[in-house]
Amino acid sequence: MNKKLAAALTGSAALVLTLTGCGDDGADTAAWAKKVCDKVKPQVDKIQQANKSINEASQQKKSPEEVQKTDSAAFQDISEAYKALADAVDDAGVPPVENGEKLETNAVDELKGLSKSYAGLKKTVDELDTGDQSEFAEGLKGLAQELGRLGESGDKSLQKLQSGELGQAMSEQEGCRKASPGSTPTT
Repeated sequence: MNKKLAAALTGSAALVLTLTGCGDDGADTAAWAKKVCDKVKPQVDKIQQANKSINEASQQKKSPEEVQKTDSAAFQDISEAYKALADAVDDAGVPPVENGEKLETNAVDELKGLSKSYAGLKKTVDELDTGDQSEFAEGLKGLAQELGRLGESGDKSLQKLQSGELGQAMSEQEGCRKASPGSTPTT
C-alpha cells in the first residue's frame, strides 16, 4: 500500500520540478530569478529525499510502525520545504513582469497551501492505528488518494510563474535547473 504513496508522491514531485526549470535576459528579471533560485535547490533536494525515504520504506517491507515513522518525517520535511519555497518567492518580491504581483501572490498562496496540506498528511499518518494491519493499510490508501489529489492540484500559478521571461530567467539559474528524471520515487 505504501507503493501507492510513493506513486502519488511522483505527481507532487512533478509540481516541485515545475519550480525548477522553464524560459528574458533582462537584468531585473534575472536578479529576481536569482533571489528565488538560490533558495530553491535545497528545498527540492529535501522533498526528493523525503520521497525517496517513503519509496524505500515501501520497497523494504517495513513494519507499520516503521512506515508510519518514515512517512510522518517525510511529510514534515515536505511541508517545511514547501513553506520555504513560498518564503523564497515572497522574499524575492514582485517579479518585474506584467501581472507580476498576481503571479507572486498565486505562487506563494499555492506553495503555502501545499505546505499546510502536507502538514495535514503528517497529522493523519501519525493518527493511523499501526496495531491493525488492515486498518493501517486502509489509512495509507486514503493518504495515497490525497497525495494524488495534491500532485494534480492547481499548479497553474507555478506554471504561469515559470512561463515567459520569468521562466527563461529562472531556467538560467543554477538552483532552478531541473533535476534528473531518476530523482523521483518509482512505483
